[in-house]
Amino acid sequence: MDSALQPAHIFIEPTEERFKDHYRRWQGIPSIEVTDQGRIFIDFYSGQDAEVGGNMMVLCVSDDHGQTFRSGVTVVEHPDRECRIYDPNLWIDPLKRLWLTWTQARGFNDGRMGVWVSVCEDPDAKKLNWSPPRRIANGIMMNKPVVTSKQEWLFPCAIWCNTSGSRPSENHGLQHEQFSNVYVSADNGNTISLRGHADVPNRGFDEHMIVEKNDGTLWMLVRTFDGIGESFSHDGGYTWFPGRKSHIDGPCSRFHIRRLKSGRLLLINHYHFEERIDLDDIMSQGNVKSWKGRSHLTALLSEDDGKTWPYTLLLDERNEVSYPDAVEASDGYIYVTYDWERVKQREILMARFTEEDIIRGQCGSQGAMLKQLVNKATGQPDIQ
Repeated sequence: MDSALQPAHIFIEPTEERFKDHYRRWQGIPSIEVTDQGRIFIDFYSGQDAEVGGNMMVLCVSDDHGQTFRSGVTVVEHPDRECRIYDPNLWIDPLKRLWLTWTQARGFNDGRMGVWVSVCEDPDAKKLNWSPPRRIANGIMMNKPVVTSKQEWLFPCAIWCNTSGSRPSENHGLQHEQFSNVYVSADNGNTISLRGHADVPNRGFDEHMIVEKNDGTLWMLVRTFDGIGESFSHDGGYTWFPGRKSHIDGPCSRFHIRRLKSGRLLLINHYHFEERIDLDDIMSQGNVKSWKGRSHLTALLSEDDGKTWPYTLLLDERNEVSYPDAVEASDGYIYVTYDWERVKQREILMARFTEEDIIRGQCGSQGAMLKQLVNKATGQPDIQ
């Protein structure tokens, strides 16, 4: 049977050497969640080499407000070394359950991928227990679901189109799903089905997110080669307007957007970044690793439903800081995680701040922190 359609293994507090920080030598692409009791979860994917079969997901946990993290509390690894576990995501649903999702595929892009989930009913338990993995969608879901005003759960999943930067190595007949797709659940996640898709020009690996506008319109933002694209839906995600370039710039990298409890919109993105290779140059080089501008990771606030972003807080100015994920916790803080130099430094970091810190443009709240180290892989530094 097709191994990529078989579930991965979930290891709880494993002791195997290959899962240890001092053994792993590449990591990045983190996600974050925080329980009402203050436990912080951050996961990412890692391994011996970048974005290849054998990659695994590593979950870290903090019970001291982010001062320290326990590494490898849970690890997800596929038994077939040709399959990789990647692009994980953490999400606490309205029922307070922690969803651990990941993508698995054979090689870098097998043309089908697959979003898998395991759920922890009690994320504050001393020892975590996870449900058996189940496959919920074709494609990749890198970013968090959104719960709409109709109490529907929308899952942003995508199958990369052939011009997104990676041609598939296999043909599974899913060309009709090579879009920024929207899956939906109306029964608390028991069943999840494909509802619709957006077709955004120049999309590069999609990595899309959805927010609900104040008038009920769904606003989808999509990673593109020339910034961030957008599309809109007025019928709950069944149909989407033709995609176009949005007014939000970006260096072709992951971003994060969400509605805060205050009603403002939060955006974590690269802001005033210094350089970006033109789209024509990228395509002519055939090397999607040449993108520039992954610096000046910034938190931005909008008070007019995303039209303007007047308030900014610089989180990390360094080059090669990327792939933010964020959550607004019940303690009033916004938590952000991201990676820094996946091959050389191999660091996963965290920031914590308030809306008022963003408005001030600097951290002034008690307990705010920037560039807090979560995890660092220290394996053999011989990756080229």
